[in-house]
Amino acid sequence: MMAPPSGPVPRISVRGLGKSFGPKRVLDQLDLDVGPGESLVIIGGSGSGKSVLLKCIIGLIEPDQGSIRIDGVEITTMGRAEREKVRARFGMLFQAGALFDSLPVWQNVCFGLLQTGRITAREARGRAVEVLAQVGLADTVADLWPAELSGGMQKRVALARAIAAQPDILFFDEPTTGLDPIMGAVIDGLIVDCVKRLGATAVSITHDMASARRIADRVAMIFKGRIIWSGPASAIDEPGEPHVAQFVRGAREGPITMELRR
Repeated sequence: MMAPPSGPVPRISVRGLGKSFGPKRVLDQLDLDVGPGESLVIIGGSGSGKSVLLKCIIGLIEPDQGSIRIDGVEITTMGRAEREKVRARFGMLFQAGALFDSLPVWQNVCFGLLQTGRITAREARGRAVEVLAQVGLADTVADLWPAELSGGMQKRVALARAIAAQPDILFFDEPTTGLDPIMGAVIDGLIVDCVKRLGATAVSITHDMASARRIADRVAMIFKGRIIWSGPASAIDEPGEPHVAQFVRGAREGPITMELRR
C-alpha cells in the first residue's frame, strides 16, 4: 500500500479501495492522491476500473473496502446528510452529457442549484446565461432544448452545469468521447480554463491521449484495478513502465493483451 503522504493534506486521498461485481474484481487495493489545485488524468483501457473509481469517489457506488478522504476527512462512513454536504463541493461532467431532455438548457445548467434551494427559479435563467458565456455559448442557447443542440454544444452545456455551483472539485468522465478532434480540443481548452478560473482540483478519466496531454498536470494509469504508474504529463511519452508505454503508443505488442472472442 502507498505510504501516507508527507506535506500538505491531499484534496482527495484513496487507500486500499476495493470493489467487485460478482466474481469480477474491478478495483484491487487501489491507492491514489490528488493535490489541491491539481489536474489529474487517469488513463487505462476499457474495463480497467476508471469509471468505477470515479463513481466510488463521488458516492454513486459504494466500495467494498478501503478509505476515501476529502481534505483528510473520511467520507465512506459519513451519514447521508454529511455526505451530501461534501457532494455539494463536486461538479461532474458525465461521458454522454446526461442532460435532461424534458428541461430547457437553463434549467439543466442550474439543476443542482435549484434542487438544493441555493437559487430561485427567477434567478436561475440569469445565472445560466452567465455560466453559458463562460463555455462560449450565447444567451439564446438558454431557452433551447437539449435535442436542438449539436454534440459539441451538448458537451459545453454539460460543462456549464458542472461548474454552475462553483465547485472546488471537478470530475470529467471521458470528456471528448463522440467529438471530432477539433471539438475535442475546444472542450479540453474550456475544461482547462474553467478549472483555472475556479482554482479547482480536477480528476478526469480518458483513453484519449491527446486529451490527456492537453488537460493534465499529472497522469496516472490504472491496470487490473490498481494504479501502476503516476507521473507528470511531460513524462508520459517516456514513462519507463512497459504497460504505460504500450498504452500511450497504442501498440498491439506488449504486456497488455486483449482477449478476443471467436
